[in-house]
Amino acid sequence: MMAAAGVGRLRRAASALLLRAPRLPARELSAPARLYHKKVVDHYENPRNVGSLDKTSKNVGTGLVGAPACGDVMKLQIQVDEKGKSVDARFKTFGCGSAIASSSLATEWVKGKTVEEALTIKNTDIAKELCLPPVKLHCSMLAEDAIKPALADYKLKQEPKTGEAKKK
Repeated sequence: MMAAAGVGRLRRAASALLLRAPRLPARELSAPARLYHKKVVDHYENPRNVGSLDKTSKNVGTGLVGAPACGDVMKLQIQVDEKGKSVDARFKTFGCGSAIASSSLATEWVKGKTVEEALTIKNTDIAKELCLPPVKLHCSMLAEDAIKPALADYKLKQEPKTGEAKKK
């Protein structure tokens, strides 16, 4: 019985403190709005191009990168047509909102570019577009780092196999 009385007093004291505390508008209580730029929140809440492509397809390159320091892992796949232009891109990312947003933006930017143009996408451009703070720059670096091996994998698949070269 004594414990119940103590809990009741504690609740009344906490309520009294809360009632006297200044009220903050709801928009100031929203953590994502204060910690992340609205572009990051948009790509996090509405990620573009999530999923996978057929990794065995000759016109699909896959890049898998990770950042051991923070635990982020990113898989980026790029589908290239016969003219050398990226026609589709997909990603799967395990990581924070900035890593997911960087992946999402990278897939948007890769689409429609030639292989050479896609290789010019820089992490600094991704970070600038998403307004990433310095502590989150590694997320944009991961996105750039995923594009390179994905396109390298695509290029490797385009080379004739040793057996095929002898047949010609």
